[in-house]
Amino acid sequence: MSRASRNLLAGAVTLLVGLWLWRFARGVDLPLVTPAKVGVVMMCAGGAEILLGLYRAARTSAGPR
Repeated sequence: MSRASRNLLAGAVTLLVGLWLWRFARGVDLPLVTPAKVGVVMMCAGGAEILLGLYRAARTSAGPR
């Protein structure tokens, strides 16, 4: 498994977990953090990791310079 595909997979999983937290954990109140806000942060991190995986996939498909 290449680094690009690992980044894409990890980003997609992180994004989906963040989406689940944002969507379904809105009513849960924890003393330190709000799960819905953590979900938004996880979605941003997952999206960034997906973009990194796409960048790495594009760089490897372009070949050496």
